Amino acid sequence: MKRVAVLGSTGSIGRSALQVLENLAPEFVVFAISGKDELDLLSEQAGKHKPALVSIGDESLKGELARRVPGRTEVLSGGEALTEIASCSDVDIVVNGLVGSVGFRPTLAALRAGKRVALANKEPLVSYGSILTAEARRSGAEIIAIDSEHSAIHQAMGKSPGDEVSRIILTASGGPFLNAASLDSITPKEALAHPTWEMGEKVTVDSATLMNKGLEVIEARWLFNIDPSKIEVVIHPQSIVHSIVEFVDGSCIAQLSTPDMKLPIQYAITYPRRMESLTNKLDLAEVAKLEFFRPDFSRFPCLDLAYDAIRKGGTMPAVLSASDEIAVAAFLKGEIGFTQIPQVLQEVLSNHTSKSDPTLEEAEAADHWAREEAARAVNRLSSRHKM
Repeated sequence: MKRVAVLGSTGSIGRSALQVLENLAPEFVVFAISGKDELDLLSEQAGKHKPALVSIGDESLKGELARRVPGRTEVLSGGEALTEIASCSDVDIVVNGLVGSVGFRPTLAALRAGKRVALANKEPLVSYGSILTAEARRSGAEIIAIDSEHSAIHQAMGKSPGDEVSRIILTASGGPFLNAASLDSITPKEALAHPTWEMGEKVTVDSATLMNKGLEVIEARWLFNIDPSKIEVVIHPQSIVHSIVEFVDGSCIAQLSTPDMKLPIQYAITYPRRMESLTNKLDLAEVAKLEFFRPDFSRFPCLDLAYDAIRKGGTMPAVLSASDEIAVAAFLKGEIGFTQIPQVLQEVLSNHTSKSDPTLEEAEAADHWAREEAARAVNRLSSRHKM
């Protein structure tokens, strides 16, 4: 029996992970769950799955949560609780479904403790990739990404040595504005209407700007120890081919399935085993056609910014990730327009002097600096947006 902690259990990834674990019981059980401030849903999940630990980010809600959960469930609260759960000796697998940089410390703690991390939270690996992968090598821990794209690469690559891989091809749905005539007047509501996937707000907006794919390029560099020049992106609206690995002999191996996040979640939890899943089986005749296009970097400059950040390396990816969090949050609040998101990122990146091979402290300092710079850029652009 494997005991699983689901961090961010009230989000889209976390809810799907709990469905997967219910399907995999009793070989895999829910040991711990966490949420930010979703008291009703978190207490409902605790009542259903009866975890040993439940954590809520808002410390003022701890008492009320304790009154609602089963008597044997211990209630934790605050930011440090996530790290405590991730490093708990009773936890075998940590599913990180958190959003933003808050997921870094729990991921680091889990890796230091030698655990498998099923990682949906992009920002930690983007900002601290060299640090996290070095920690995993030292402790013998595993990072298996929950992204459908990185899961596909993991499956297609198998045990092949890295020198046998010539290219990684990441597929992207293209988001809701692939064929939009203009991007200037896009509203948050429109940006959140993804045509294929159900995701959290930050990831959905990133998908609409193609920043999500840019972050995945950076993640792939660290997950598979491959030079960024060997990572390409193609637009694939059907979201059936989740990514492709091309080998030096010209063979291309792809992973195909219906678009359902429960499949990569289950793969990361059960690997190397394959077990019956909740995902509908693929009917290629019904799909009928698979299309692929090159991305338009001029219309979606966030993708180009991500490539530039990982090529320059050092603290640049951390600055990109942190400023993107600020810019997307500002867009969702109506403070800046959709096309001003890459303007914020460009301004912050242009003002940053990268530190190569950063220590943890240097990477965190770059993250903090970028957030302040991005907030200032948002303030300048916001006045123009409202005119």
